Amino acid sequence: MKILHVSGVKNWGGGENQIQVLCREFKNHHPEIQNLILCNQKGWLYRRLEKTDLKFLAAPLALKIDPRFILKLITVCNREKIDLIHLHDPTALSLAVMADHFKDLPPFVLSKKTSFPIKQRKQSLYKYNYPKIRKIFCVSEATRMVCIKSIKSPEKVLTLYHGIDKDLQGSSKASLNIREILKIPSEKKIIGNIANHIRAKDLHTLIKTANQLINLENRSDFHFVQIGNFAKERTSLLKVAVKQYGLEENFSFLGFRENASALIPQFDISIMTSQSEGLPQFIYESFFHKVPVISTSVGGIPEIITHKSNGLLAEAHDYKKLCENILFLANNEELIPKFAEISYQKLLENFTSVIMAKNTFEEYKKILNERL
Repeated sequence: MKILHVSGVKNWGGGENQIQVLCREFKNHHPEIQNLILCNQKGWLYRRLEKTDLKFLAAPLALKIDPRFILKLITVCNREKIDLIHLHDPTALSLAVMADHFKDLPPFVLSKKTSFPIKQRKQSLYKYNYPKIRKIFCVSEATRMVCIKSIKSPEKVLTLYHGIDKDLQGSSKASLNIREILKIPSEKKIIGNIANHIRAKDLHTLIKTANQLINLENRSDFHFVQIGNFAKERTSLLKVAVKQYGLEENFSFLGFRENASALIPQFDISIMTSQSEGLPQFIYESFFHKVPVISTSVGGIPEIITHKSNGLLAEAHDYKKLCENILFLANNEELIPKFAEISYQKLLENFTSVIMAKNTFEEYKKILNERL
């Protein structure tokens, strides 16, 4: 079974990490699957793959529809005798649909990793309903419910949760000591967030939460640490907001950090303030490292966090409730090990790379058996 994984993304995020995790799991435990990754030659996935023993190729992708990438996709499918193409993002889907008009390609599966609705434009509906797509793997039930509204054959759409490689997570070493480099006193609790600076992550709500906690509740015994790719205009506005609220001593941006998940054990609390999500990798990783999670209740997050059972939830944009949840956890520290243990067991039972690879492999087999 020869699978070609296609990524058209330039930045690094949870979706790109999952490609690497899935292919590594296949390589180690499913030798009957031969995986090849085709990615953007100027993207972070390419840079990360160079440090692995996974098989990959890269092509230029200066535009969303770059003929050089399309030609490479066609050439690889022919030369490698690919059985199935696994598309990991909307750009990859667009490129594959275009390539299929020039050369009859193998069947597709598509991973949908966000809970954004599919745009009701003719072009978008056409590509998401393209006949070559045999299955659409959604990262959460919430994502599946959003997706089926725009898919003519909803039976193609299924929930297939992502997972983390617990061996890799357990062996990862932190590249820095957060308290040391930021000079955070030991009596201050670190509230950590890992998210790229994109609209869906709603980092303005994170800053408002910090303002509510530190300035309005007079709790200067907390320090917020935000890790993730900067975005030129968005990041500058976030930094201006931190300055306007006078939070410079209690809020730090660390930017993109390779192997950022290894820093999670240094957090006292993990926080997500997203306004839209599929299911963030950061929450799985916090579960693994037994760090309690406070989050907005969006996308698939309520599927893995039950309020006051293994974490604390608030509605999107509700920075006052997020602040209240932080104070609740700080005032009820005996709940932290309970939340952490329930989350850790939930992770081991449902959200590991072993389970993800097994479920993905079963779907691959069904598709290819139908083809025979």
